[in-house]
Amino acid sequence: MSADTPSPTGPTPTPPRAASLRIGDVARLVGTTPRTIRYYEEIGLLEEAPARPSGQHRMYTRAEVERLREVMRLKNLLGVSLEELKQLLAAEEARAEVRAQLRRQDVDPARRRELLREALGHIDRQLELVRHRAVELAKLEQELSETRKRVRRKIRELDAQAGGAFPPTALQGAAARKR
Repeated sequence: MSADTPSPTGPTPTPPRAASLRIGDVARLVGTTPRTIRYYEEIGLLEEAPARPSGQHRMYTRAEVERLREVMRLKNLLGVSLEELKQLLAAEEARAEVRAQLRRQDVDPARRRELLREALGHIDRQLELVRHRAVELAKLEQELSETRKRVRRKIRELDAQAGGAFPPTALQGAAARKR
């Protein structure tokens, strides 16, 4: 997601042009907390802070802010666990490395084919995670649709009772189904 892409809560502000930002500034920019950012670093979703002298604050680059935005976008969009998110991002990074190698002009055709096969494996892993989530969402959608039908049926039954005919006669039942 680019810095100018609107988020579900509105436009995402673009980080200032400064070379780096402190954790609180980053948290405000992406709509999270410093604690979440530190946790994502701890579990490997974001790069851990480089060693720094005592008392100095961790500074984040524009690229790190964009990485955090992408992590949060995928987590929110897919509703995946942090472990699944880690797998998705690892596959994406591996694909980026493959793309970089493929862009080189001196890659012989056999190696190019090998790299493309490798990329295919990464894509397949990502698709597997996304499809798993899609199946879960489809199940939830089906459950909600069935519940909705039951609630509508109950409303029709109550309407029919209020009209004095319960169970509804064939004519009333047909009219209620058309509603």
